[in-house]
Amino acid sequence: MAYDEELAERIRDLIEPGPDVTEKKMFGGLAFLIGGNMAVAASRQGGLLVRVDPAEGDALIDGDSVAPMIMGGREMNGWLRVTSAALPDDTTLREWVDRGVGYARSLPAKR
Repeated sequence: MAYDEELAERIRDLIEPGPDVTEKKMFGGLAFLIGGNMAVAASRQGGLLVRVDPAEGDALIDGDSVAPMIMGGREMNGWLRVTSAALPDDTTLREWVDRGVGYARSLPAKR
């Protein structure tokens, strides 16, 4: 399954463009990077992948629409999977995008 192109466009509309913002196809989805650090992605499995402060990740998990990202059978600390159903409007999507972008901006830029 390919990533949701409509969701990718909604994300694109919410991220302020700049020289440090790039898009890259990763893991079958479309990732949005800030300074080379992935912030959010339209997932090939549907929904959104969001990078968050690992210290805050557990508090955001609700076990239904927000869950830890699992890769290779293991939970990825600081990465969340948000279902499409949990992103009904741009206000909700903006909250998640802003969270991911904010965390990615707090990290040192990759060269």
